[in-house]
Amino acid sequence: MSIFIQNATIVNESRQFVGSILIEQDRISGFFEHGEVPQGQFDEVVDASGCFVFPGIIDDHVHFREPGLTAKADIESESRAAAYGGVTSYFDMPNTNPQTTTLEALDGKFALAAAKSHVNYSFFYGATNQNADTFGLLDVHRIPGIKLFMGSSTGNMLVDRREALERIFRTSPLPIMAHCEDTGLINRNMARVQAEFGDDPVIGFHPVIRSEEACYESTKLAVDLARQYDARLHVAHVTTARELDLFDAIEEEKARGKEMDIDQKKEAVKPIIPVAPRPLPKITAEAVIAHLYFTDCDYARLGTRIKCNPAIKRPTDREALRRALMDGRITTVGTDHAPHQLSDKEGGCARAASGMPMIQFSLVAMLELVDMGVLTLERLVELMCHRPARLFEVRERGFLREGCKADIVVVRPNSPWTVTTDVIQSKCKWSPMEGHTFNWQVEHTFCNGHHLFNKGVFDAASRGEALTFR
Repeated sequence: MSIFIQNATIVNESRQFVGSILIEQDRISGFFEHGEVPQGQFDEVVDASGCFVFPGIIDDHVHFREPGLTAKADIESESRAAAYGGVTSYFDMPNTNPQTTTLEALDGKFALAAAKSHVNYSFFYGATNQNADTFGLLDVHRIPGIKLFMGSSTGNMLVDRREALERIFRTSPLPIMAHCEDTGLINRNMARVQAEFGDDPVIGFHPVIRSEEACYESTKLAVDLARQYDARLHVAHVTTARELDLFDAIEEEKARGKEMDIDQKKEAVKPIIPVAPRPLPKITAEAVIAHLYFTDCDYARLGTRIKCNPAIKRPTDREALRRALMDGRITTVGTDHAPHQLSDKEGGCARAASGMPMIQFSLVAMLELVDMGVLTLERLVELMCHRPARLFEVRERGFLREGCKADIVVVRPNSPWTVTTDVIQSKCKWSPMEGHTFNWQVEHTFCNGHHLFNKGVFDAASRGEALTFR
């Protein structure tokens, strides 16, 4: 099977150029500039004139709810939503039922995904207060890392014993991705607000209860432990300006001083595959779409639909996160995609479930930030494709290179469309983006060389592959 994607603007490794890509079987076999067309016949030709082509998005943070919580979502429905949004690979979190805290549970999730996932997949292994002795049994080529919940979001997956935390940071053979919120502070804040405003305070109190201080103190503890034990730490969904001070800028940005604009890059960067960038630091940070897009001003309009943990906070925090996309303190952008049934979202701070479905709209939301001047297309591709691949050492993906797996997304600018219930692919069938009009549209998604999504036509029979690492 051969597919020729022609006449696109290709964005890859700090470069934009007009060209074409040849896919043969499951891999990229060539790039062609200046209107050049390779000899031979192709099984399919995709005219991408006026479109931009990126590597397939790697979402390092999703909750697909299977097994055990499939009334909310399942691997089939959410991987379909991923494909519609240009996401070709995901890392799923361990707070399912059963929790992914044993080797048997991990094997079970891989078996489910092999049968059901439309895009590529892997799974974090969950840390508990007791299971660090199993870390040495993990296949480091199979999974991205260890997920550590240092906050109260996930019930009995909370790791709150200092001895257990130290053992995890001391012994983990893989990157540790940590949810950082101080449970004691959250509980005290909740008790104080409930004493004044009742058992289920209105949603506006959510960032008061899950406060800046609760995030900062827990993140600082994680960073201190990582430094003490020389561990690789990736802090999930950073939400506050104060936390950003705990992270160093990526070396490329420190050396550069500031991001070159697009026109400078076109002149400065010539090769398709530039010199390899400097290694990423051992302690890094993730931002997610909700905290980059919304602020606490949006609770009045959207209520508990944007209730998530950590809480969406002030406009000044959002602006600091957006600046950190360009200055190197944010290393990756994920979604924390976490569907619930709408009935689960009823109530206030105590009763409504936390989490929202975002994976179908993550790329177009980030492209909206590009249009607003928050970041460049090159930086978007760096944050959502290249850096997840580098940070977690994903093999053969995250870049448009000859010989790499053909995970590719084609997007068209100036193509307005509005999010309505009928276009939502997530099983829960709602989104905080409903009613919003995006200016960019995903037209094509290729996964392992398969034309998975083609202008609204979806290949439901196609299956992704288990990702490999290191």
